[in-house]
Amino acid sequence: MPRLRRAGLAVALGALAALGQAPLSLWPLTVLGLALLYAMLRETVGWRRAAWLGGAAGSGYFAVALSWIVEPFLVDIARHGWMAPFALLFLSAGMGLFWAGAFAGARALGGGAAAWMAAGGVAEAIRGRLFTGFPWAQTGHAWIETPMLHWSSLGGALGLSLLMLGAAAALWHLVAGPSRGWAGMALAAVLGLLVGGAALRPAVQADDTAPVVRLVQPNAAQHEKWDPDKVQIFFDRQVAYSNATGDMGLPDLIVWPETAIPVLLNNAEPTLRAIAKAAREVPVVLGLRRYDGARIFNSLVLLDEAGGVASLYDKHHLVPFGEFIPFGHVLGRLGIRGLAAETGDGFSAGPGAQVIGLGDLGRAIPLICYEGVFARNITRAPARPDVLLLITNDAWFGKVSGPYQHLAQARLRSAEQGLPMIRVANTGVSAMIDATGRITRQIPLGEAGWIDARLPAALPPTPYARTGDAPALLLMALLAALSMWHNARGRPGV
Repeated sequence: MPRLRRAGLAVALGALAALGQAPLSLWPLTVLGLALLYAMLRETVGWRRAAWLGGAAGSGYFAVALSWIVEPFLVDIARHGWMAPFALLFLSAGMGLFWAGAFAGARALGGGAAAWMAAGGVAEAIRGRLFTGFPWAQTGHAWIETPMLHWSSLGGALGLSLLMLGAAAALWHLVAGPSRGWAGMALAAVLGLLVGGAALRPAVQADDTAPVVRLVQPNAAQHEKWDPDKVQIFFDRQVAYSNATGDMGLPDLIVWPETAIPVLLNNAEPTLRAIAKAAREVPVVLGLRRYDGARIFNSLVLLDEAGGVASLYDKHHLVPFGEFIPFGHVLGRLGIRGLAAETGDGFSAGPGAQVIGLGDLGRAIPLICYEGVFARNITRAPARPDVLLLITNDAWFGKVSGPYQHLAQARLRSAEQGLPMIRVANTGVSAMIDATGRITRQIPLGEAGWIDARLPAALPPTPYARTGDAPALLLMALLAALSMWHNARGRPGV
């Protein structure tokens, strides 16, 4: 096949594989697309050609999976709109470099199933760490809408990606037959057992006496959120929802989304008292900004019954080129600023993960928006909580795929840890998620409203909660060693 046509086919197969991401969640297409790419890799000679193949496939994959990245640039079209196509182009090509490295590494290790899984898993691990990390749209995320999500309690997101890569290799080997490698056939048998075992995931029993949490979703579109003519409308809407009477009586906690009010914490005392009064002495969690000298923070506060700040958390895992830009004071003079930043370097990072008390609801790890994408923001907390508490402003992500992919990753965090999650988003999707990753109640995307939901029980600490990514990383090392051993014996491609 001519090189250009081969690259075009790789781009198309990568795009096909991306259709397993939310909201479509067509996971069989992810398996199929990756299986065909695995077949192309096996027929590729040399690691350099494999790198070009992987780069093309990765660019196609991320161009579809991360197409929502244009949405933030369209909020202020006059200022940022020209950047939108370049953002998608450079992001998909940049993320494609990780696939290029994975394909090159797999080819160098022999190009078999073991090498394919090891190299692909390592690439995902590096992508989740390098330059603060961006583990969005991992191939394993296509399993989130399936019972296979259960296995994240053992291996996390990396474990799910290894299962997806293994499923793709197994599909090819099943079609190709035993003559093309016994290892792939064995892999298919193992995956069959895992699929059966996924149905045995634990169930979380409903408890009619559990604490009640009110989720408040104002649905403030990003281009209207700070409009002086509309900020009062959104504030009044949240106050009214907090004051409403539900079928379950007064809730035990009310949660507003990220940057829910336009007032800085430094001078928000009258506003916070008004919120507490509307909440009828029910504690309220909400997001807002605060200054500390020359630094500005994206913060979460827990209000007591009088509107005082009972707990304060500052977001510590910021969005690169969104909430901050390296050398921001220099680049700011050229008109280059983070989309959510106001001046200079943008927001400052808080001290790190922490645990706050929520009264009868127990202890919570607070997470703000982007922080929920990273499992390590939970595993690094000083203690295991009873619940995960995430507030976000997904209005930045539009209404097509971004909010749904963000929600899927929240479900993954719950399943990994065996912990329920309270997730409140400005424009949606706000949801109560149980400890297996199942959504028990939600407010749809793009709707204003509130719901009361009982807090599901936590499960005992999962293996992943105890060990993190260590088992998945160990499996990658073993697969790489197996492939190198077979290469040394003159049997590459196993």
